[in-house]
Amino acid sequence: MIELIDVHVRLGQREVLRGITVSLPEHRVGVIGANGSGKSTLARLVNGLALPTSGSVTVLGHDTRRHGARIRRRVGFLFTDPDAQIVMPTVAEDVAFSLRRRKLPKEEVRSRVAAVLERYGLAGHADHPAHHLSGGQKQLLALCSVLVLEPEILVMDEPTTLLDLRHSRLVAEALRDLPQQVIVVSHDLALLEDFDRVLVLDDGRITADDSPGAAVDHYRKTMA
Repeated sequence: MIELIDVHVRLGQREVLRGITVSLPEHRVGVIGANGSGKSTLARLVNGLALPTSGSVTVLGHDTRRHGARIRRRVGFLFTDPDAQIVMPTVAEDVAFSLRRRKLPKEEVRSRVAAVLERYGLAGHADHPAHHLSGGQKQLLALCSVLVLEPEILVMDEPTTLLDLRHSRLVAEALRDLPQQVIVVSHDLALLEDFDRVLVLDDGRITADDSPGAAVDHYRKTMA
């Protein structure tokens, strides 16, 4: 369960989020809105990358102010640009790097890395330079590096923005099969068509909270 109660976030003189109160128990939740509406800030609240100026954020029973590190061990975060998350020379090394703090036996690390690369179609690229992959493959690599940690919640900020149609579909297919609760911030409205719930943000407030079809209709009317 993710719960925000009367959350305000102020950055300098600007109030980015205003009085957000919402509980998110659903498996897949989308967040849409215009640029500057507060979507990315809302996403970062879920794993403590951002903290509320006032109000509270509780994730998996823990307050993000007091237990940020504990929450981040259970909540994976995928950034818009996968290059921001790729840190090692090769594909397999990059995924293995995520497990460095787990102090697992080498054979278990190899097994976990091989399994996640196989699942997302990157097994044949295990020894390839990570930064030479295509944009879509990099996004899948970033996803592998998060999922190898087996998080309970996955937060994704614009995961298809830099991708072509084929790789956007690959990411969409990957999302359908994930057992984790998934929170996705996106301008790609088609990506959210089969989600359980979609929030619409405008000027730091939730202006719609509904099924994907109804929420997207509200958003389009607002933009018009």
